[in-house]
Order: sequence, then structure tokens, then C-alpha cells
Amino acid sequence: MKYKIEKNTVQETLILPLYSRKLCTELYPNLYRDETAVRLIDEIDYDFSQAEKNSRSLMQRFGALEVAMRQCDLAWEVREYLKTHPKAAVVNLGCGLDNTGKACDNGRCKIYNLDFPDVIAVRNELLPAGEREENIPCDLNDTAWFAKIDTSNGAVFFASGVFYYFLTEQVEALVQEMADTFPGGVLVFDAANRTAVKMIAKTWLRTAKIKDVGAYFAVSDAPKEIGEWDSRLRVSSRGYMLGYSDLKDPSVSGFFRFLAKVGDGMMKMQIVNIRFSGREQEKKAPVAMKNHKAK
Repeated sequence: MKYKIEKNTVQETLILPLYSRKLCTELYPNLYRDETAVRLIDEIDYDFSQAEKNSRSLMQRFGALEVAMRQCDLAWEVREYLKTHPKAAVVNLGCGLDNTGKACDNGRCKIYNLDFPDVIAVRNELLPAGEREENIPCDLNDTAWFAKIDTSNGAVFFASGVFYYFLTEQVEALVQEMADTFPGGVLVFDAANRTAVKMIAKTWLRTAKIKDVGAYFAVSDAPKEIGEWDSRLRVSSRGYMLGYSDLKDPSVSGFFRFLAKVGDGMMKMQIVNIRFSGREQEKKAPVAMKNHKAK
């Protein structure tokens, strides 16, 4: 029996990212493959007709390319960390129905998938935790989840399409608290500048009747802007469309490569890598989430 997801529910928000990853696999098989997404689409009872119609548009297909490159880049960063910390915790922040942790599994690491309780409830039905894997229901801004992660052999945290929905002060507080708790760990995530975030946020901000777009997290010069938060942060960034791949694949048109260049350049679409140095230096900003307890 297929797992039914109704329209206009919180669960429905899991569908579009999942469908995008399935579309990426079909359109750009040499660049990206997500067999889990392909399988899950077949196992879900949902009316995909609108998503299928939208997938024929040029910009939707470029959007699928963006998703493909973002997921590939984050997976590359996770695998790089595992080369030197093979038994590390691999932590997917705001996981949805994404299976990147399992895709990066080296047979020795521990995998944690974190999201809101209602999302994890769906995940437990469709993607139950496997060996060395745990699905954890939580609010990322409530750091009680820190205690549930075994970081004795290192930790690499990654977030895909998550921090656009956070206020800047929330991201800063979370990063500082992670620096306190996970010295030697790494956090990688995608980000963009204010112009791009306004475009990304256009629909959901209007729905939520939010007017102050400027309060939401955006970054242009990540090493400078994020590095100023705390002296223990070692920050680097690379364009996420062309920073890891030249996109010279037959499935990618010259026009899409041009748009990718614009995305990395004018929009500052990037993968941010933050290493927590662990050195006890004077902080440049207060830790807003210090001693934050579970409600």
C-alpha cells in the first residue's frame, strides 16, 4: 500500500524537494543520481500532475540542476571529512526525506537525520533508520539535540536548503553554540546573498505575511561576515554551481552554464564550510543560545 500524503498539509512540503531530486536524476544522470527519491515517488500516494507539468518549464529544469549540484557538493564535503575521520557522526540538519547521509556511508560512520517531529514521523514510515543510523525529532534551534549526537570520533554537519528560513541571529547563535560543543567538527551548508534570498523567499514570505526579508539569513562574503561572529570559526566558501564542477556535460546547455555563472557570481550562491577550531579564544559576539533548555 502506498503512503498517502494529502495536499495543504505540512507533510506536503516534503514532496517538492523529493520530486526535484527525482527530476535531477532523470535530467542529469551523469551528474547526479538519487535512487531513493525515484523509489519514494513510486511509493507515495499523491497527485504529482502539477509537479510534472511544472517540470517541463525551462526555469524548473534549471532549478533541478541547482538542487543536483547542491546535493553533490554537500556530499563531496561530507566524504572529504570522512577521509580523515572515518568513524565520525554524519548529521543531516533539516533532513526531510533526503538520504545523503546513507549515500555517504563508508560502513563505519554514524548517521543522524534531524527534523521536526511531524517530518520524522513520515521519514520513519518511508525511510526507517538503518544500521548505525538514527532519525531524531527536534527543533534545530533547541540545542537539546546536541546531547543525542555521538561526536567522540568527529562530526560533520550539513544542511541543504535550510538556513534560508532562519533569522540571521538564529544561525549565528546556533553556529556559536556548535563551536562550544563540537570542537574539531565541521558544518557545511548552502547560502546566497540578499538578492537571491529575496527570490527564494518570495512565495513563503508572502504566505506567512512576513515583510522584513532583511532579517533572514543571507551572506555575500562568508569568510568575512561569518568569521566575525566568533574567532574560533574557520570559514571558507565555494560557488555551488561551478565551484565543484565545470558542468561540461551533454545534459547541460550553454545557457544553463551561463545561468550557473550568474548564480555563483551575482547571487553568491555558495557552499559554506565552517570548521570549529576548538581553541579557547576571546569571542567577538555573545552566544545568544547559551544554556538554552528544552521546552
